[in-house]
Amino acid sequence: MQKGLRDNFADVQVSVVDCPNLTKEPFTFPVKGICGKTRIAEVGGVPYLLPLINKKKVYDLNKIAKEIQLPGAFVLGAGAGPFQTLGFNSEFIPVVQTESEHKPPVNGSYFAHVNSADGGCLLEKYSEKYHDFGFALLANLFASEGQPGKVIEVKAKRRTGKLNFVTCMRQTLEKHYGDKPVGMGGTFVIQKGKVKTHIMPAEFSSCPLNSDEDVNKWLRFYEMKAPLVCLPVFISRDPGFDLRLEHTHCFSHHGEGGHYHYDTTPDIVEYLGYFLPAEFLYRIDQPTETHSFGRD
Repeated sequence: MQKGLRDNFADVQVSVVDCPNLTKEPFTFPVKGICGKTRIAEVGGVPYLLPLINKKKVYDLNKIAKEIQLPGAFVLGAGAGPFQTLGFNSEFIPVVQTESEHKPPVNGSYFAHVNSADGGCLLEKYSEKYHDFGFALLANLFASEGQPGKVIEVKAKRRTGKLNFVTCMRQTLEKHYGDKPVGMGGTFVIQKGKVKTHIMPAEFSSCPLNSDEDVNKWLRFYEMKAPLVCLPVFISRDPGFDLRLEHTHCFSHHGEGGHYHYDTTPDIVEYLGYFLPAEFLYRIDQPTETHSFGRD
């Protein structure tokens, strides 16, 4: 990992450390760690959003935790917001301790949507208004028991290459492991700098979006400032399950959040992340008809 990152960043340090207490700032997660029975799940997919939305595709994180054989799982990741509850489209930033026999669920999730008044970003904490655990259409999730333990700490400063932080790590894994798929998840903080993000419009497109060009005209793009807490899920290669190879959403405590693309301030950017490889991959409700656009 260190070698690959050094091709893309001026200062890189990769080490195995004890997971910091993630209940503290800036993470404020409902659990202390990301360790224990790690797994990645991809639910639904972009073909349920594009070219046109399939409104039947709604999901529940408590049910997903049971489907991946980890009731009570702590779930992080990136997905589409629960339009079935909100009444509009949004970016979903899941941070959920799912229900188990012994504990009720805790929803620390956020959703980011476009402000109808001025076109700006609105980031809201989901549980302040809603009490369900839904999402819709698609999600890339990293699940664990939420325990403390050893994690891979990655520090990277000053981007010198063209790849974003997540793509750089993913391609490094791909080069090292070749045909063997290796998936990872966790969390990282953009400590300094700004990043390009997008948020889907509140209204689903009524005309079909059939290319990346169509999608980019539809999306709303923003430049957001640090500190941003990001929730990446990435896998080195697709073993034939029509996977989205990387997907990262972010939130902040200053009202900004959405889908992370790349930093726009390479000279000053600083990343600090904590990651683990996944033991298992689950593919849930895979689309039967697919395409390759809308996955940046």
